[in-house]
Amino acid sequence: FFDEIDSIASSRGAEAGDSGVTKRVVNQLLTEIDGLEELEDVAIIAATNRPDIIDPGLMRPGRFDRHIKVDAPNEDARLAIFKVHTKDMPLAKDVKLKKLAKNTEGYVGADIEAVCREAAMLALRENIEASEVSAKFFDEAMDKVKPKTVSDEEELIQYY
Repeated sequence: FFDEIDSIASSRGAEAGDSGVTKRVVNQLLTEIDGLEELEDVAIIAATNRPDIIDPGLMRPGRFDRHIKVDAPNEDARLAIFKVHTKDMPLAKDVKLKKLAKNTEGYVGADIEAVCREAAMLALRENIEASEVSAKFFDEAMDKVKPKTVSDEEELIQYY
């Protein structure tokens, strides 16, 4: 699994002043991937937020030829993410995870994790002896942690 493959496999020649490093890295990656074709039951998976800058040689059949778009989580998925990130957090009775999930449309897992972490930090900043995290801290955290907005360029990438 290659996470953020765009960091090592951007289009060859696209980076000015890289002294050929990108080209060599991509060429080596292509060689290694092609060497795996003989192996059975091996899947090579990569993730990127920027498919538009991946070297075309990697996108041809036999390499990374299947593309799956992963959208932002829906309300049920956001609720599940909140549950994961608050399972060890002492929550006040006024914290309603369903409400938080409803109010975080557009947030991805990392955003929700940041909201939970920020809410906990806010509670501790107010009172280092805090025994629970109340809804007001989640509200404040959501004011501070905003989902990344989708730019026109990113919107085009979503339909890549």
